[in-house]
Amino acid sequence: MAAKGIHHVGVAVAELDDLVRTWETLLGAKVEHRATVEDQGVEAVSIRVGTGRIELLRPLAPDTPVGKFLAKRGPGMHHVAFAVDDVAEELARVAAAGATLIDEKPRVGLFGLQVAFIHPDTTGGVLAEFVSDGE
Repeated sequence: MAAKGIHHVGVAVAELDDLVRTWETLLGAKVEHRATVEDQGVEAVSIRVGTGRIELLRPLAPDTPVGKFLAKRGPGMHHVAFAVDDVAEELARVAAAGATLIDEKPRVGLFGLQVAFIHPDTTGGVLAEFVSDGE
């Protein structure tokens, strides 16, 4: 099995409300969902632009993964998420192929979906996420 396609692109931001309004005004984006994901240390807004999805991520504290990313690199693309049928199965498959995993097992992400991350050293410097998209 493998990824079915891109589920979303995650973007690290310092502030959400003004940026959401900007995406709505300039690109016709529509807010799909907004939530705080405590265990990942972010407030996240999922927006739809046409058939695509962008996830804007504001850190809850400077010592969270997204907070550290912002301090080191500034705002911008944080990760690419791939839709899969079974996150645990994909983790096992890529680990067997030599991938370095950040998550050894799935955890709950935005929308209550199962998610897991692959270390960017494995994927040429891009943090990759598997998402069981429920579709």
